[in-house]
Amino acid sequence: MDALPRRFCVAPMMDWTDRHERYFLRLISRHAWLYTEMVTTGALLRGGAARHLAFDEREHPVALQLGGADPNELARAARMAEDQGYDEVNLNVGCPSDRVRIGRFGACLMAEPELVGECVAAMRAAVRLPVTVKTRIGIDAQDSYEALARFVRTVAQGGCETFIVHARKAWLKGLSPKENREVPPLRYDVVYRLRQDFPSLAIVLNGGITTLAQAVDHLRQVDGVMLGREVYHNPYILADVDRLLYGDDAPAPSRHAVLEQFVPYAEQMVAAGVPLNRMTRHILGLFHGIPGARQFRRVLSDSGHSGETAAALLRAAIRQLPPAA
Repeated sequence: MDALPRRFCVAPMMDWTDRHERYFLRLISRHAWLYTEMVTTGALLRGGAARHLAFDEREHPVALQLGGADPNELARAARMAEDQGYDEVNLNVGCPSDRVRIGRFGACLMAEPELVGECVAAMRAAVRLPVTVKTRIGIDAQDSYEALARFVRTVAQGGCETFIVHARKAWLKGLSPKENREVPPLRYDVVYRLRQDFPSLAIVLNGGITTLAQAVDHLRQVDGVMLGREVYHNPYILADVDRLLYGDDAPAPSRHAVLEQFVPYAEQMVAAGVPLNRMTRHILGLFHGIPGARQFRRVLSDSGHSGETAAALLRAAIRQLPPAA
């Protein structure tokens, strides 16, 4: 089993976990695992690799999440990820959206465990990177524990040693992706049972976790936890991750220090042609729950029209906050 600990992971989220968001989060936590948005094999193999694979070296550890169902194409995409310097390749077997299902990848692949195993085996043969799978606990009426255990067993035979499991089933018809994140009940007991029944595998729990106290509690039963939207809307939750979950006693940076470190990055990206508001949209929640947070967000939300430099805008936003925030 690969030795890099995924005790705390930030979920892949479309339109949210781009390189700018990941760089920002890395300023808060040194150890949390960061995942890209899902990138389809077609997007990479048809000439979009430079745009989709670029990241900053300071983002490590960082994983590329792939969407696809063709073993050969996934192997080629995995090689691209390895060549680019990613630390892991993750296969999406959890997204329930219609667009993903029509492309025959995502959660619908839970119905084809042998194919998923072939995909993993092809990627493992192509790269030295860990190949992981993010999945649900079931789909539609195929939601028994026996079906999930068969899926995990079959895919593990292809070489997957780490499964990230969203503790909800997915309805492929009748629910939107948003509803699929909220309507099917959470079944943490199912994920806990997987950890007991497959002791040689690493099981990472995803779904419904909103506090570090909850994360610590789950880690008594599983090898890692993954949070998504809570981190995006309240990113400073990461400030205690290194100490609580990785035993790193180095002081966490203050919110102000995080912004000061983000300034040169934003200036560099603007100079390269990236619109400033493409980056500032990711940091709106940094002062979540702090007096002045609304004014801070207002200043940043005007960034697309202000004409100010990155440094001037970010420091104008900081001035809306009390010094000790």
